[in-house]
Amino acid sequence: QVQLVESGGGSVQTGGSLRLSCAASGDIRSAFCMAWFRQVPRKEREGVAAAGETGGTTYAESVKGRFSVSRDNDKNILYLQMNDLKCDDSAMYYCAALVGCVGAGLMPASSYKNWGQGTQVTVAS
Repeated sequence: QVQLVESGGGSVQTGGSLRLSCAASGDIRSAFCMAWFRQVPRKEREGVAAAGETGGTTYAESVKGRFSVSRDNDKNILYLQMNDLKCDDSAMYYCAALVGCVGAGLMPASSYKNWGQGTQVTVAS
């Protein structure tokens, strides 16, 4: 199984930037898909971005042009560079993984079987 640990969250003013990191560890024997999700209280977890091992990426329409997802396969780290942050971006951000997956698409949350504990992002208006 894969263990995931997010970091990089914090508080920022609107228009600011943050870079989130998700470190994957464990006895990894096969390829796995990785993605970023976010969630606010009383709402469903929503997909933000996904990155495949070969460089493909997928973004939610709400973050296209502002967020950039990348993956360091040697270090097993998934990054999310967030620019021009808006108040609606405030949420708990979670890293997700699915072992045995080789695509770069952003799948429904239920598809992913490994989750980190989350890192809080707060954007002040």
